[in-house]
Amino acid sequence: MTKPQIWVAAFLAAFILLFILQKVTKKEEAPTRDLSSQMNNQMSEENTTELTAAQLISNFGCTNCHGSDLAGTKMAPGLTNLSQHWGKESLLNYLRNPNDFMDKPRFKEYREKYPSQLMPSYGNKDIKDLGKIVDYLLTR
Repeated sequence: MTKPQIWVAAFLAAFILLFILQKVTKKEEAPTRDLSSQMNNQMSEENTTELTAAQLISNFGCTNCHGSDLAGTKMAPGLTNLSQHWGKESLLNYLRNPNDFMDKPRFKEYREKYPSQLMPSYGNKDIKDLGKIVDYLLTR
């Protein structure tokens, strides 16, 4: 065997040894702990459907930028009279992926007015929760 082959073989043997050592020394978690964490996750997901739109807005962090009364702050515009600019479907699509709307003239103005802020995407949230929020915002 050549020297490079010896080095590759030694490295491979060390890797295999460390892999086996890791498997042997790995602590196993109790299955009940996994079940309880899964149940907690399911419960928290289920509980959001019982929340009001105002509670969901607060939980999603909208009030951090738009203000507690959603009238706007130095960080983000107000969320009043949205029905003048949005329909239910279009606002829902905006909340799920705001980057798709950034080339519109209205959002170019917002980028100039609020240059250091970005609207987060809520595509990972339950569509029913977003629907509640949209219905609430369109009636303000």
